[in-house]
Amino acid sequence: MRPLIFPVVIWLAALIPASAQDAADAELIGELMAFHGSQAIVSVMTTHCYETTGLDPAYKAASDNWYLRNIGFLDLADRVIARLGGGAEGQQQAAETYGGSQIMSAYNQAADKDGFCRAFFEQVDGGTLDIDKQLPEALEKAQAIAAK
Repeated sequence: MRPLIFPVVIWLAALIPASAQDAADAELIGELMAFHGSQAIVSVMTTHCYETTGLDPAYKAASDNWYLRNIGFLDLADRVIARLGGGAEGQQQAAETYGGSQIMSAYNQAADKDGFCRAFFEQVDGGTLDIDKQLPEALEKAQAIAAK
């Protein structure tokens, strides 16, 4: 009986790091999906504010500039997600839907809708909502994986 226990223990020990690594990978994939959620937040809210402010072109410009500043981070997230085995089906769409619904919920609850749009514009335009500012730890992990 003892000779059988040793190989089983070795086999189980080999599984523990793999399981822990799989869990860590799944967690990081979720964090990287948040990059797409951030993109949805910026896209949804700048579009909404653009339309409700009488088509103020500053909102479109802020959104376009946010995208240009963050496209490298979004591409990095996608590459690292693929390297880690990919996300679950529909996970990116869920992150985008969640981000968009959360910002619209915040907007709908705001007492001063115009003030909300102006404050949001300032954050987007000023870079406060950039991925490297909002999700620096996940970005750092992704960069470390990509550098390997």
